[in-house]
Amino acid sequence: MNFSNTIFKTYDVFEVEKMNSYEDVLEFVEEENVKFIRLAFFDVFGVQKNIAIMPDELKRAFTEGVSIDASSVAGFGAEVHSDLFLRPDPTTLSIVPWRPIDGRVAKMYCDIEYPDGTLFKRDSRWFLKQAVRQAEEKGFSINFGTEVEFYIFKLDDAGNKTMIPQDNASYMDIAPEDHGENIRRDISFALVDMGIRPEASHHEMGPGQNEVDFRYADPLTAADNASIFKWVVKSVAASDGVWADFSPKPLPNKPGNGMHINISVEARDGKDYTEAFMAGIMEHIREITLFLNPKRESYERLGDMKAPKYVSWSEQNRSQLIRIPATRSKLRRIELRSPDPMANPYLAFALLIYAGLDGIERELKPMEPLDVNLFKADSTITDKLKRLPQSIDEAIAYAGGSEFVKKLLPEGYLEAYSGEEI
Repeated sequence: MNFSNTIFKTYDVFEVEKMNSYEDVLEFVEEENVKFIRLAFFDVFGVQKNIAIMPDELKRAFTEGVSIDASSVAGFGAEVHSDLFLRPDPTTLSIVPWRPIDGRVAKMYCDIEYPDGTLFKRDSRWFLKQAVRQAEEKGFSINFGTEVEFYIFKLDDAGNKTMIPQDNASYMDIAPEDHGENIRRDISFALVDMGIRPEASHHEMGPGQNEVDFRYADPLTAADNASIFKWVVKSVAASDGVWADFSPKPLPNKPGNGMHINISVEARDGKDYTEAFMAGIMEHIREITLFLNPKRESYERLGDMKAPKYVSWSEQNRSQLIRIPATRSKLRRIELRSPDPMANPYLAFALLIYAGLDGIERELKPMEPLDVNLFKADSTITDKLKRLPQSIDEAIAYAGGSEFVKKLLPEGYLEAYSGEEI
């Protein structure tokens, strides 16, 4: 489906942000002929789930919540006391633009509650909210921006997925070599219709590989945007007769998919804590890698084709775990290059906040910057560096032995990511 040739009303960000109550949502639903509302939430791995309701059920959703079975959701718990309730967050309301105009579909993300009204602590959105609150209490405002890569592959004549790339273009190529221009445009239009403004998009290094970058936002908004983005890409790709793959290493001997995370730290006292925050991330990175790179295939990507292998940092150096990008503005940021798109962004952002705050509290200092190309560096250099986990089993061992992780993670998360029964 070509979104540029389809009649959609575009909702600007301000209009969406005005939704703060049931009454606001109800008015919007009535005015815009919304017939279905998707109440969305996420399992512990960041996989989006949803239940659809009709407009006349909205009041019940806001006052009582809508019941779900926790035992059927990955990482949410066993069959005993499995009833949970979804309560919609009106600030996350947006139209689903690829659904019909006549009888529109909207979505809202939800808080998850126990029957007694207390918040469900295995909800990764709740976990991120707690990290943000702790940072604010300590006087810090932290912003995130993601750069998410994905491959577009063809379908066969029967509609089955193939591993044949949509094109054979390379980094920032243009049409006719680049076959992704239209789909990136359609993705961008859909995101804007949902109140999200992407910063840039382009063809990446791999055949059929694309990237879309986002502007900085507060952590919860940035995580919501990253989650919506994957849903939009898959939906638009399906409408265009192809399919999108976010897995970390879809093709052997080709670049993997990364989710580079840009982070900026602003302090109430006006001081620059960027290096201490970065040092905290480097201090704990091996312990939290399991949650930034949660698939076995994630470790086929690390250490290859601009994906880092060692715990190091430098200015403007894409062979490092963390680079400090060049900028012409006053805003200083760090770019963490190890995570991949299979990470749950709510969990990833929360752990990075806690790690950075630990660096600030302990006044940690980063190692000296390493201004070399680590993909070509001699072993006399690399042998002195800490390595990121080289397999998911090694990542599980680091996480399982970490007091930092055990102290922070909600119950059941470590077991879920380790593949154990909860």
